[in-house]
Amino acid sequence: MNLPINDLRASIDRLWNESILERLAAYIRIPNKSPDFDPEWEAHGHMEAAVQLMAQWCRAHALPGKNVEVCRVPGRTPLLLVDVPGELAGSVLLYGHLDKQPEFTGWAEGLGPWTPVLRDGRLYGRGGADDGYAVFSSLAAILALKAQKVPLARCVLLIEACEESGSTDLPAHLEALGDRIGDPSLVVCLDAECSDYQRVWCTTSLRGNLTGRLRVRVLTEGVHSGMGTGIAPTPLRIAQQLLARLEDPATGEVLLQELSVTIPPDRRSQIAATANVLGETVAGKLPWAAGAHAISTDVAQLIANNTWRATLAVTGADGLPPTASAGNVLLPEVCLKISLRLPPTCDAEAATQAVRALLERDPPYGAEVSFEADPGAGGWNAPTFEPWLLEAIDLASRAVYGCEAMHAGCGGTIPFMGMLGRQFPSTQFFITGVLGPHSNAHGPNEFLDVEYAKKLTASVAVVLAEHGRTCGRAVAGQEPKAPGIASSG
Repeated sequence: MNLPINDLRASIDRLWNESILERLAAYIRIPNKSPDFDPEWEAHGHMEAAVQLMAQWCRAHALPGKNVEVCRVPGRTPLLLVDVPGELAGSVLLYGHLDKQPEFTGWAEGLGPWTPVLRDGRLYGRGGADDGYAVFSSLAAILALKAQKVPLARCVLLIEACEESGSTDLPAHLEALGDRIGDPSLVVCLDAECSDYQRVWCTTSLRGNLTGRLRVRVLTEGVHSGMGTGIAPTPLRIAQQLLARLEDPATGEVLLQELSVTIPPDRRSQIAATANVLGETVAGKLPWAAGAHAISTDVAQLIANNTWRATLAVTGADGLPPTASAGNVLLPEVCLKISLRLPPTCDAEAATQAVRALLERDPPYGAEVSFEADPGAGGWNAPTFEPWLLEAIDLASRAVYGCEAMHAGCGGTIPFMGMLGRQFPSTQFFITGVLGPHSNAHGPNEFLDVEYAKKLTASVAVVLAEHGRTCGRAVAGQEPKAPGIASSG
């Protein structure tokens, strides 16, 4: 089969220009923060507005037999399910999420989390890149292929609304859905990173995530610092000592053995190849303050740190007054929100127990110390790629971007991938995304590179077509031919 790549790209670009960009802008305006950041999400109605916006767009683009459903489980966030029948046996699951991170501070002048701004080919605003575009991109790829009468397997789009809170609502939805998803031979996920905007990036691993609150209490109430310091230890100093048990404060190395794994040889090879392609841009993608620099000049080490090693970050604090209203008071207690990224193959439950034991053991000065952990999210390491998928991803990258595809680990977490990997151990995974340099998901000035997103949509179309051609014919007992791309239009 020769795939009309130019026609596909023209069709996809047209849909983005005429419909998707406007709907994405409307979606950015909705402050549908994930439940961890908006416990009253149901009463506020923003999540419902977001899922209805997406469902209405999906319904507006007709395909024979397509079913669009907003699935509900009492007390849980909604889930959008789009079922598109195929001409071939088998099925593909396409995943994304619609919940968002909170606003954060530091947005540039003229930009804001709930204000969509299209500037220099970038659509700014919270959630456009992480991960509002996913449902539009997935269905646009399918629509373009159907218009060209390219035979496909059944395609199921699953868009959850709790990913930024660890996908805690997803198991209940999967249980309620039963066998409706089927047994997909391919999963496409559009919630990952791209290390540059010149090619398709395929994610081969994801780190897990362990978050929690470290609370240290020394006094029952604050006291005058002139009367209390030198007698009572400060809670922040105790917290720093406890964190030093977990992380070397000079190097950032996480010291707990339960949080360390051996990097597999194939992933080490991918790290070396990625370092060779990206070079100094690995560190250069971050918004450094004047004079600040990365923790190493070894690019491969930076990539390994970011994808296969545990890291610790303090992401919030209670008990510390704003500097403008901070008096000379010895504070009674402090609570730090900590976030640990776990290596892909690290056991999240065992890590949680080990971290709690380490932090709560023998507290300095007999202080009250507790670590309240959130449910840990395990990481994920991709199963061995089948040759057809490797060829399809590279074919897509060369046909659409003009560059070979690259395979690399991702420093973030997508809990659903681990769930799927356990449920469907023989499934193939194509995990990719638009979170490239400076796109800054979760932080200020988050943006979606529109041209890259259009091309990635076309790349997904190529992979879906190759899946249908290869896996569909295999079901029929026919040998697949070499992939082919034809230009037209």
